[in-house]
Amino acid sequence: MRRRRLGFWRWIAVILIKPIMLLFTRRTWRGLEHVPTTGPAILVSNHISHADPLVVAHFVYEAGRWPRFLAKSGLFRNPVLGYLLREVEQIPVYRGTADAAKSLEEAIAGLRAGKTVIIYPEGTITRQPDLWPMRGKTGVARLALATGAPVIPIAQWGAQRLYDPIRKKIRIRPRTPVTVVAGPPVDLSAWRDAPPTKATLHEMTDTIMRHIQDLLVEIRGETPPELDVPPAAAGQGER
Repeated sequence: MRRRRLGFWRWIAVILIKPIMLLFTRRTWRGLEHVPTTGPAILVSNHISHADPLVVAHFVYEAGRWPRFLAKSGLFRNPVLGYLLREVEQIPVYRGTADAAKSLEEAIAGLRAGKTVIIYPEGTITRQPDLWPMRGKTGVARLALATGAPVIPIAQWGAQRLYDPIRKKIRIRPRTPVTVVAGPPVDLSAWRDAPPTKATLHEMTDTIMRHIQDLLVEIRGETPPELDVPPAAAGQGER
């Protein structure tokens, strides 16, 4: 990725964040070759900690693409932070409001312009025991149907050691082990040109989440629970 293509604020973000990630993480990365170097791509990951956007962003940046997240709109309400997030091409998600469709429209426009979009299909940090993935929301399926962009599954593990989402404690230590693995594009050909019915969207979403879960099984070497939404996380709505 050439410097002239990033622009001022994105280079500032790289200069500030990358050295921190190099110092505080010991990285095991696999599957970088599955992240397309050009053209649109929907990158989907499990969500285990408030620290994992930095871990995933570092992985995607080193794969040669700019990490462009769908992020909670609350982060954009601060005038300074909101300005900076916009300048580095992040997309606000307006959940449960009249503006909810704007997030999808902006993501579709970015994909049609050949950019990447990173989505946490679960919509929030997982509520599953032991931080296994839970059932995803349907926003990623809607994006895939609308654009035909490839969906690249990513599983990551270790960010919870930097910020424990259960105990809500920061544990910043040099060379904390983190693992990120990307897989080949999810085969969604069975739904090509299908209407975005509720059944179709849920089938596609479950297929995508199972690919993420399988990659995480590969990392953790454990048996996951059933892919579902725990009672505490139910009723959060679709995105």
